[in-house]
Amino acid sequence: MPPRSCRAPAGLAAAIVAFLWVLAAAHADPGAAISMPPPASPDAAARHVDREALMAAVRTLSAPEYAGRRTGTPGGLAARRFIVRQFEGAGLSAAFATGFVQPFHRGGKIRGAANVAGLVRGTGSGTRAIVVSAHYDHLGVRDGVVHPGADDNASGVAVLLAAAKHFASEPPRHSMIFVAFDAEELALAGAKAFVHAPPVPVGRMAINVNLDMLARSDRREIVAAGAYHSPWLVPVLEQVQRRAAVRIVPGRDRPGRRPGSREDWTLLSDHGVFHQAGVSFLYFGVEDHGDYHRPEDTADKIDPVFFGDVADMVIEALIVLDRDLPR
Repeated sequence: MPPRSCRAPAGLAAAIVAFLWVLAAAHADPGAAISMPPPASPDAAARHVDREALMAAVRTLSAPEYAGRRTGTPGGLAARRFIVRQFEGAGLSAAFATGFVQPFHRGGKIRGAANVAGLVRGTGSGTRAIVVSAHYDHLGVRDGVVHPGADDNASGVAVLLAAAKHFASEPPRHSMIFVAFDAEELALAGAKAFVHAPPVPVGRMAINVNLDMLARSDRREIVAAGAYHSPWLVPVLEQVQRRAAVRIVPGRDRPGRRPGSREDWTLLSDHGVFHQAGVSFLYFGVEDHGDYHRPEDTADKIDPVFFGDVADMVIEALIVLDRDLPR
């Protein structure tokens, strides 16, 4: 994911101003504070994912031989081939007429880039599709040091693969397109290429569920952005929370940069391209941590229990969305 930064106000007066802004925003915006149920107990939480396979995918994609998966590098190509093999092994159909891979370039700045997308056909008669996405590129090697990108975003790709496997074996009502984007770190170029030449018309995309950084949170929280723009997602998130062992925190999707306000992440990952094209989105991701965009973002820093709970939550969200999409 591109950098997400916020400058906090300095001094007591600024803090008071910020507090008043927050109060005003909460009263002016009915979606500013969504009350969520508490997380489910471990015994009551949904269980969908093979957690060993989940962690194995993260370790593979963040291994030294993948060299940080920078777009256009041998490591990026190795990651692409790994994802294709996983889609094929799960029994997905190729999303594009030419296969699983969608090559793209942008002038002389981006070369050797390609998205990877697989399709699970729905059992219903409707034509709308759910697009599930995660970017597989990262920063590569900087100043001679590999940036493994275990959380950013091998974690999102691992959950994408787990979800693809789940729905390939338990087909949904709506068709689902599972896409691993390249060049997210390069101004969301992969998502832009996908929306410019999609496997189904943009008007048939019911929602984009985007997964970007899912594996590390000391507070066991996952941000869910998108309900401000699509209020019909609020009851969806409430239902999912009742079956999820991690705390879902709606937000990071309201426009404006008032003093002391939290950031608006609407356009900061691949879901932003769908939003600009008029497609609803639901983004899942953790808050930034100390190893974000650093060489220390390694697989051994991940808590497999939290990560597995997040993956189960994401699949539960897709199950509820598939069942309850507005007609």
